Amino acid sequence: MKTTKPSRRAGFTLVEIMIVVAIIGLLAAIAIPNFIRARATSQCNACINNLRQIDAGINEWALENGKSNGATVTNPQTVSGYIKLNSQGSVPGCPAGGTYTTSTVGATPQIKCSLSSLTPGHFLP
Repeated sequence: MKTTKPSRRAGFTLVEIMIVVAIIGLLAAIAIPNFIRARATSQCNACINNLRQIDAGINEWALENGKSNGATVTNPQTVSGYIKLNSQGSVPGCPAGGTYTTSTVGATPQIKCSLSSLTPGHFLP
């Protein structure tokens, strides 16, 4: 006589799969905003460091060329010989896509980023 064993299929139930998907969704909901905030903060810090470097380059350019307070700096490329250039050989730009504008020697600030109104702000403290 042949005995049949009850066949039990191995696998996950729908409820178990839904619980796993819910946990993954919860972790993603927590991680993604933190990632975006960390990226914005790091871009802001890189922009501030670029502004600081260009500001120091403007001061050095003015000193070496005998410029006094109020002398106009036409653009950031004017001081390219006084700062560390990026891999393309030009003045580093804002990593978040902003543009830098210069003012006059001795002004506060001597250089600005167009994204200075964002939070966190892209401006020299």
